[in-house]
Amino acid sequence: MRPLIEVVNFGSTDADSDDLLEQAFQDHEAYLQAIAHRRPLVVGRKGSGKTAIFRKIIRTRQHDVFAFGHTFSEYPWHHHHLQGMVGVPEEQRFMHSWRYLILLTLAKILLNQDGSQPWSEEALEELDKVERFVVDSYGTRDPDVTQLFTPGKRLRIKPHLRIAEVVDAAVNLESVPISDLPKLFQEVNRSIADSIAVCLNPAHSYYVCFDELDKGFDPNDRQYSQMLTGLLLAATSINNAFRDANKKTSVVLCLRDDIYRTLQFEDKNKLTENFMSIIEWDGPGEKWTLRALLERRFGVALEGGNSLPWDSVFDEEHQMTGRQTKYRHILDRTFRRPRDAIKFANEVLSAYKAHGGNAKGKFENKDIIAARTPYSEYLLKELADEIFKHVPAHRDYIDILKSLDALQFTREEFDQACVRRADLLGGATPQNILSQLFEFSLVGYQKTGGVGGGSEYIWRYIDPTVRLDGAATNFRIHAGLMEALGLKKFRRGEAEGMDAE
Repeated sequence: MRPLIEVVNFGSTDADSDDLLEQAFQDHEAYLQAIAHRRPLVVGRKGSGKTAIFRKIIRTRQHDVFAFGHTFSEYPWHHHHLQGMVGVPEEQRFMHSWRYLILLTLAKILLNQDGSQPWSEEALEELDKVERFVVDSYGTRDPDVTQLFTPGKRLRIKPHLRIAEVVDAAVNLESVPISDLPKLFQEVNRSIADSIAVCLNPAHSYYVCFDELDKGFDPNDRQYSQMLTGLLLAATSINNAFRDANKKTSVVLCLRDDIYRTLQFEDKNKLTENFMSIIEWDGPGEKWTLRALLERRFGVALEGGNSLPWDSVFDEEHQMTGRQTKYRHILDRTFRRPRDAIKFANEVLSAYKAHGGNAKGKFENKDIIAARTPYSEYLLKELADEIFKHVPAHRDYIDILKSLDALQFTREEFDQACVRRADLLGGATPQNILSQLFEFSLVGYQKTGGVGGGSEYIWRYIDPTVRLDGAATNFRIHAGLMEALGLKKFRRGEAEGMDAE
């Protein structure tokens, strides 16, 4: 086994620059459900592994699997905005423009990637229609999908596509300006979808994937919410249509859970129940663990293999304070996301290498303790990136937490801190501030009693369905923030019994 002192890192917190992603990818249930065309809506917190799933799907290279990935960090949203339809329910305003984009993406795959085309006599005729429409409208059989709605484009719909006679006779279907496309979306989409359904090879799998949908997200931007809702509706309608046609084709959406929760539209619960997978790690009864994920990375980094046992890297003979295993100690300081676990492991590695390692060649308690401060600072920055659009005053609220002195606090102590720092409230009440801090898991509350007796701390990152109990009196700041906020683990006079959960 390669010595730890020679390892550069255990991968990157960013899937786009993670050199170990391909070799150490963990086949999470959300990924397996997506590629099986069962649950194509993948939802999770920032850093939970959505982009890793997206990258894995679009980088798959097999003779019978084809995928195209859309990322919108540089997508010309302003051109897409112009495609909104009028006179339809708000949530459907952009549904047809998304359908058009998805269908043209599938046309690109069929025309340029799938070597089996045309796979049948019927497909030969329909593929020819699609190709002539694409070439005559965009000048190539492989158009740039970011330019589909660019002003100045003129579409040649006839004689290639079948359009109902109800279309306004004043519209010249052999030269339609892109600005007029919203008037024709339903008919154009229906015709293209009918042809593509015939062309899709039933023996092959096709994926159109979307990621980075949080780029430019603003919870107060009504149009953004309308566009995102339209994408969800478009993807669902296309997935259902091709499933009914017995074609293995999916539009896979990777979306942050906090953004998904803000969207409201008809049949959202049906979509959630039937087509959504949540990326979770180390949940109750959950077989997908961050420990196994890191063991895969240890194996790649140290042996070039598939996996390496945790105890081969961490010295678990000597437990942490409070009789915690090193894994539990690290897990409690994460939001149970791959990004956090990889970052902590890399900081432990840096601490180990800084003092030259040890005779055992394993990470010890002192390495983990030394890693906590840089990791804590990272975690606070990650939280700030995630919540600043939802909670503009988050820095002020974090300053209130800093003034509490220790991880654990009572409601009375929090109220007093708010009185002392009234200049930071901005009109918000202590209850409102606590609710927002709880929403993003900066704090959890103690729940006492229940069938089994005893007590536990309730965290939103562990159970996204829970809400803050207005009657709660005892709270705890997330242990991963202790060093960054300059807090003590215990208040003066408390016994150091149980470690922070």
